[in-house]
Amino acid sequence: MTESKLHFFTNEPVVALLGNPNCGKTALFNLLTGSRQKVANYSGVTVERKEGRLSFESGKQIRILDLPGAYSLYPRSLDERVTCNVLMGRAVGEKRPDLVICVLSAINLRRNLRLVLAAKRLGLPCIVVLNMLDIANRQGLQIDIAALSQELGLPVITSVGIHTDGADEIKRFLSTLDWRNLSALQTGTSDATLENVASHIAHTESDNVQVQQILKNLNLDKIIPDHLSDRLDAVLLHPIFGPLILVALLFCIFQAVFSWATLPMELIKTGIEYLGAQISQVLPDTWIRSLLINGILAGLGGVVIFLPQILILFFFILLLEESGYLPRAAYLLDRVMGSVGLSGRSFIPLLSSFACAIPGIMATRSISNSRDRMVTILIAPMMTCSARLPVYALLISAFIPERTLWGSVDLQGLVLFSLYLAGILGAMGVAWILKRFTSEQFRMNALMMELPSYHLPRLGNLAISLWQRAEIFLRRVGGIILIMTMALWVLSSFPLPPDGATGSPIEYSFAGMLGQALAHVFSPIGFNWQISIALVPGMAAREVVVSSLATVYALSSSSADAADALIPLISSGWSLATALSLLAWFVFAPQCLSTIAAVKRETGGWKIPIIMLSYLFGLAYLASFITYRVSIYLGLG
Repeated sequence: MTESKLHFFTNEPVVALLGNPNCGKTALFNLLTGSRQKVANYSGVTVERKEGRLSFESGKQIRILDLPGAYSLYPRSLDERVTCNVLMGRAVGEKRPDLVICVLSAINLRRNLRLVLAAKRLGLPCIVVLNMLDIANRQGLQIDIAALSQELGLPVITSVGIHTDGADEIKRFLSTLDWRNLSALQTGTSDATLENVASHIAHTESDNVQVQQILKNLNLDKIIPDHLSDRLDAVLLHPIFGPLILVALLFCIFQAVFSWATLPMELIKTGIEYLGAQISQVLPDTWIRSLLINGILAGLGGVVIFLPQILILFFFILLLEESGYLPRAAYLLDRVMGSVGLSGRSFIPLLSSFACAIPGIMATRSISNSRDRMVTILIAPMMTCSARLPVYALLISAFIPERTLWGSVDLQGLVLFSLYLAGILGAMGVAWILKRFTSEQFRMNALMMELPSYHLPRLGNLAISLWQRAEIFLRRVGGIILIMTMALWVLSSFPLPPDGATGSPIEYSFAGMLGQALAHVFSPIGFNWQISIALVPGMAAREVVVSSLATVYALSSSSADAADALIPLISSGWSLATALSLLAWFVFAPQCLSTIAAVKRETGGWKIPIIMLSYLFGLAYLASFITYRVSIYLGLG
């Protein structure tokens, strides 16, 4: 995603949310903006930004930016640099904020206050929001709000990001502000400059002293343990039980992807079949009906049907993130990842790649070590992104029987879990090889990561995030997938077959000719010409492979309902060896064009993208070749 719209010419006040990671800033952003938000990228960079609008009863609106989390305004990582550039008015296409809301975690004032003191020096109008006050009270922390406001010289507002009305006090404060005169909230100078190393060290030392004095004056200088989090961590971070629980959680997630999605997928399938029948009744048998049914409906319907599975996977990932478990998972995997030359800090970018490799690659900006960041970028595409899920679901549904093993373990879910595990193991293998090749430069970095307190996830935040993911997916379906599906229909429908032709019309089309040519390349790994055709538009987006197969088989068949019968068609027309080979291909398959473009932007050239494309194609072909030949040897062909 790119953001080209400039905001310089709007009269809406701009408010920036600033805070450390895990302070509850994004939860407050969701409460303030609700569904009136959008996700984009900062102009010229691939760091994701979220912006939304807060409307008041008077009709006035303000624009709210959720800045990337930062520990310091002396940037160490690329996403921290974006935050600094926005606050200093240096972000392309973004004016300097009119007001900064510094969000503090009430249970971690010692660290959070340093960022407030740094923000005050920028000369921007600031207010402070003390979040998670309910958790602080449960832990026995009694914070004098008026005294804290006096110490900081700024207004302090309280909030609870997980409550529906948790941001009401912020809304009331913002609604009463005189946006033309915010000088009372401006405490620093107006000179916004990046600190050099010497001034940063000096400011850090003075800030540490000031924070300690503030905490002492508020009688908060003694560390109070979080007993609930400590008790949970005693089990979840146990050296033996912790990894077992993590594997069990991931296993249950993949089981749910199949078992929970059955009913909504059936409803979507029924709707697609009904729509196809209505079109058949209304339109005569012309090229227009073929385009609508065999092209658009077969292609898009074949992808949309897998939306429930994608949303279920996202739901669990977001649930783990909101609860505070994800940093624990990174900690648990630090030793394993260290054995292949990475640190646990690479875990979250790699986990993000299960949704899509692009945000995973973007998330590597938080990795300070350049070598670790580059290796993480190279292996991020091997994580099984959600675009592969429709392909996996199609092949598993067609060739793996619905069978229950060992009580309640679903065989199809077990196969899906194995495919995800194969991608992880493959990525770790590549990282291990890269470690050997970069042994002279290799240096293990200790993992330093804040473990936030556990939280009960807020259903509203989950719903907003799921809606955004569904919207992104459906935009892809209505955009690039629709275009590629229609283009494939045209290539598959023209030219018309010659007089006396005995085969299906698609065999004489441009797509058929291309498929027959590519089949010579892919026949050693068991791919027929229909699969070979589908792989070409699949370079634009993985999901297009499913829509392409649906279009190709709909045009290859004389059956009127062929668009609704892709699974029976491939299960009867392919061997199990071919299906397994295609699954192996997609574990390592080269990335879509948008991912390649993201890698080019992140690495500043074509060298890394070309290396990535080359090694992924080689791995995919080798894995498919071995899988196909072993399957033939075992009599599965």
